[in-house]
Amino acid sequence: MNAPRLKQVFSATATLVLLSLATSALAQFVWLDEKGVKQYSDQPPPPSVPNKRILKAPGQSLPRNAGSTGSEDGAANATTADAAADGKPDAKAAPTIAEQNAAFQKRKAEQAEKSKKAEQDAKLASNKAENCARAHANQRTLDSGARIAQTDGNGERSYMNDQQRAQQNAQNQETLNDCQ
Repeated sequence: MNAPRLKQVFSATATLVLLSLATSALAQFVWLDEKGVKQYSDQPPPPSVPNKRILKAPGQSLPRNAGSTGSEDGAANATTADAAADGKPDAKAAPTIAEQNAAFQKRKAEQAEKSKKAEQDAKLASNKAENCARAHANQRTLDSGARIAQTDGNGERSYMNDQQRAQQNAQNQETLNDCQ
């Protein structure tokens, strides 16, 4: 490569590097802490910092009246302070980062709750379907008239008599009625 071409490539590369560094500087937050000291960070301020103390956020520039002390701006500041003192929030004010995060966390929690409820409902429906299938199988066995053996508390085998069969049939009918 010749020297003039090398200088052009070097200057173009240097320009690109400087521009990429400048874009990261745009994503900075500026706010006043409790002591009134300006804080600079690439992270949002803590939720305890009110919106009026956030001087700059990514995508927004410094407020118009931040650096000037003109009489018109002073009057605007007074009316803003009066509105804040009345406790009426400014209708046009965008939500703070903390409010956006709180809203996001709330939506996330609601979505998790909905999915958990849907999962529980699906599990209950599955269990009910299994119980109904068992009840239908038991009813077919009871209706068949075949002898049904059971094991008692001592582990001995015994057969159902007609009274036990009728009692089991009634219980099974209650279960089948819940299935419909």
